[in-house]
Amino acid sequence: MFWLILVPLGVCLGVVVLGTLLALLLPCPGPRLRDRFLYFWARRYLRVVHGWRVEGTEHVPLNGGVLLVANHTAGLDPILVSTCCPRTVRWIMALDMRLPQLEWFWSWQRIIFVGRDGKNGSTSPGGGDRGAAGVRAALEELNSGGVVGIFPEGGIERPPEMVMPFQAGVGLMIRKAGVPVVPVWVSGTPQVDPAWASLWHRSKSRVVFGEPIDYTGRKMSASEIAADLRRWMVETSGWPTNDCSPAMREKAEADQLARATDQPGASVA
Repeated sequence: MFWLILVPLGVCLGVVVLGTLLALLLPCPGPRLRDRFLYFWARRYLRVVHGWRVEGTEHVPLNGGVLLVANHTAGLDPILVSTCCPRTVRWIMALDMRLPQLEWFWSWQRIIFVGRDGKNGSTSPGGGDRGAAGVRAALEELNSGGVVGIFPEGGIERPPEMVMPFQAGVGLMIRKAGVPVVPVWVSGTPQVDPAWASLWHRSKSRVVFGEPIDYTGRKMSASEIAADLRRWMVETSGWPTNDCSPAMREKAEADQLARATDQPGASVA
């Protein structure tokens, strides 16, 4: 009976030790041990569970600030793109998604939080000006030579495989930062709800890094830059456009609910 417990524990311990040693020896974007450990096991997880395929990593500049602009298909996307990228990525995330229970994880991954309007934290109770602070943090990271990732659609693509509008805020950030932009197309991820359920559903995920785009010197407005990046995504993916953004969809649903409750005899469950 003793051996039935000892042998599995020994195997598990051996796997952890081996993984740690390999994480130290193999190439990894992050210098910290915990980053290397997470990177090592994330690659194994993505290969086994999501059969990941990646193209164009050579397009990511190895030095200087870079902004990754990706479409948003599932909760898996940040892990997928970060693990594929040859450099450490700091992600921009909506302030209203900041769950207090995961504060340790947000701090570890150095997540940058912004309001959905890209300017303030008004979408989160008590957000104050942390959204504006998030924009400044993203610009500082880019100007100091780091890599920042953003999903300019502002939400997960629904229906799937349709490119939603890119918010002008991404164009404004590009104009202010003046760094190369690498568009990223993500496809093949699990189309399930809630979004994070994609982590434990199998898939054949694919990530394509496009050639870097330099918008400095181009006389383009923030909206034109956003539209240009969306055009790249449509042409690369071959997917149709969906001109209803998450914010527009939420407003339409709220208006529909308001009209229903205004009707005589209507009741809300």
